[in-house]
Amino acid sequence: MLQEAHRRQQRGTDVVVGIVETHDRAYTAEQLEGLEIVPPREIQHGGTTLNELDVEAVLRRRPDVVLVDELAHRTIGGPHERRWEDMEQLLEAGIDVLSTVNVQHLESLNDAVSQITGVRQQETVPDAVVRAADQIELVDMTPEALRRRLAHGHVYPAERVDAALANYFRAGNLSALRELALLWTADRVDEVLARYRDDHDIESIWPVRERVVVALTGGPEQETLLRRGARIAGRGAGGEFYAVQVVADTGLRDVRVESAAATRQLVTELGGTMHTVTGSDVGGAILEFARGVNASQIIIGASRRTRWQRIAGRGVGDTVVDGSGDIDVLMVTHELAHSGRRPAVSWGEIGRGREIAGWLLATVGLALLTAILDVTGSSHALPLEVLIYLAFTVATAIVGGIWPALVTAVLASLSLNWFFAPPTGTLTINHPQNAVALLVFVIVAASVASVVHLSARRAAQSVAAEYDSRVLAELTHSLLAVKDPLPELLAQARDIFATDGAAIVRTTHTGVPGQIVVLSGTVPLADLDARLSRVRVDDEHQLVLEGDVVDAGRQRLMEAYASVAAAILHRNELALQAAAAAGLAKDNRSRAALLAAVSHDLRTPLAAIKAGVSSLRSTDIELSAEDQRELLETVEDATDRLDDLIENLLDMSRIQSGNITARTDDVLVADMVAATLRTLSAPDRVHPWLPDPQISVLADAGLVERVLANLLENALRYSPGRQEVVLTAERLGRWVELRVMDRGPGVPESERTGIFAPFQRYGDGHRGDGVGLGLAVSKGLTEAMDGTLEAEDTPGGGLTMCVRLPVAGQSAMTRGA
Repeated sequence: MLQEAHRRQQRGTDVVVGIVETHDRAYTAEQLEGLEIVPPREIQHGGTTLNELDVEAVLRRRPDVVLVDELAHRTIGGPHERRWEDMEQLLEAGIDVLSTVNVQHLESLNDAVSQITGVRQQETVPDAVVRAADQIELVDMTPEALRRRLAHGHVYPAERVDAALANYFRAGNLSALRELALLWTADRVDEVLARYRDDHDIESIWPVRERVVVALTGGPEQETLLRRGARIAGRGAGGEFYAVQVVADTGLRDVRVESAAATRQLVTELGGTMHTVTGSDVGGAILEFARGVNASQIIIGASRRTRWQRIAGRGVGDTVVDGSGDIDVLMVTHELAHSGRRPAVSWGEIGRGREIAGWLLATVGLALLTAILDVTGSSHALPLEVLIYLAFTVATAIVGGIWPALVTAVLASLSLNWFFAPPTGTLTINHPQNAVALLVFVIVAASVASVVHLSARRAAQSVAAEYDSRVLAELTHSLLAVKDPLPELLAQARDIFATDGAAIVRTTHTGVPGQIVVLSGTVPLADLDARLSRVRVDDEHQLVLEGDVVDAGRQRLMEAYASVAAAILHRNELALQAAAAAGLAKDNRSRAALLAAVSHDLRTPLAAIKAGVSSLRSTDIELSAEDQRELLETVEDATDRLDDLIENLLDMSRIQSGNITARTDDVLVADMVAATLRTLSAPDRVHPWLPDPQISVLADAGLVERVLANLLENALRYSPGRQEVVLTAERLGRWVELRVMDRGPGVPESERTGIFAPFQRYGDGHRGDGVGLGLAVSKGLTEAMDGTLEAEDTPGGGLTMCVRLPVAGQSAMTRGA
């Protein structure tokens, strides 16, 4: 940045330094010579003087270019929270800015950097801010070179070099950060390249990196294509692969929901991206997409069409190959190649009832119409008769579909020829005009019938698609509001499909009905004669509906429900894994904290015991009676401390494992307080105040004494000087509140929850204060007796620990009321 500033200054540009952090590096400070520096704002913070960018001073100076170092820096006492916001204000004023940012401070890379280095950056800058720069220069350096600069003292002072090299600046960390920087910058270059090609209408492919487009058909062979595409894209560094599926531009998707969800998951697992485009020309849509992403290869599956189907017309593969130009096309064979495929349009989806009605019209109806026209032949001529037969053909198409309409068109043309075209009674036609008219009639009738049939079919599909979309939208909305969505999903499936029961069933080996995971209603899996509809959810589960079998027209909607169920099951599995991982992490943290704390806190009393015993047994020195008494007291105190520590550890272990049991009984509070005071290190500093000495609680006397002892010892430790700790007991309704009040520094309300966590000491006390188990054990023991332990402020300063226990003579049901 400083070198660029000098270059611009030599070219006559007005350059000033707004803020540059030299970090006491002599070489950096030398490069500031000759550059005008705008005086920074001096801020007093935490007893230290900090320099911040003076934006107003720079605006008054109005240079051409200003240097603003460390773009991600969090400012103090300024108009903006972040330095990049200061930069945006300068840019809006027409002042160009030269700035610096480290790769670890980019917002999108924060999580990745944290996983690599173990350090989460608190100061970040949005990627959009950096991407908006007119020019980005990557300052690249090998990890070895950077570590040499560290070793030579060019980055940190000598006393910090060893720690830096051993921690953040390890060779592996630097290599990973370097790769992140290179990839991020490469993406930026890719954006500039794409914008340049768009601006200059360049459609030819510039193969700067391997980009593979896999064209999907929705068939089972697409898994083979996807894996082949992933392998090809992975052969070179920075390779990418895209999966694209073309659906009809009619708005009616022909892709099965279950298949689409499984395909999208596979693409994600292989490291690609899934895209869906619409178009009437599948091959053209694939080529357009490939050129849009600057693809170097297109992978398509070998055609499933037979030889006769290929004669009928060109396939998608032929279109892609002919129009690919400079894009390589790889046609991958598979098991279904040349096995034949179904026509894109299905002609038999109007229902059996309508089909029968159509055939009746084509035969009986046409015969009746012909008879009527024959009887009334004197009142109409051939043109009107042709129009009447054409209208009848269209009506047949609307009712019965394409095939009855085509038959009607042929029979109607024959009837016109036999009964109404002269000479009548024969199939001979005297006038060529009549022959042409009959031929045109057949063509028009067939064309109109096919158009009417397709329109009716599309209308029915549109209505069904609209219904399915509305049902799925309502389903998604309702599932968002419930904690356990699977039962709600099954309940809605029963309503939508009008079935008696729905279940998610875990499939087993052949011959076993399966195990029901979630059930709504009744689903008799063991009944072989039961009417059941099944659809696959995932490899291990099925969605089963009991009742009338779902027809083919609604099978798609059932597959959509199965897809939603698969997503819910997958999410639940991830949640369980996350909970298990969190539990393991918590256990690991507890073990680490335990080892870290116990390693010192066990060693200290043991060392004191050993030192005292060794001194008492030593024959080298002669100890007076007073010295021996002090040594014995030291051994006794250390032993008591060790005993308390081990007892707390055992209690904490029992609490966390759920093995602690409270044997509650009616206990007099005064007796428990007296027993507790006898165990304290400084009972004379505790002032018990019991207005009613006859107050009793329903509790375990031994556990209450442990709780009070921990709380009182903690209060004595944090009370300054010889100040007293007050212990009170008072009945409030169905509860008795035991309060331990000290005059110590207190704890802010925002931090009171944390003081009850295991292995936590407020204020990061020194290790001699214990392992931080006292309050955690006290809270666990209190809750085991159906009580509560909370922290409050002591009036006038300090902290009060409030133990609430039920009054003696109450049942749990009474307390809950």
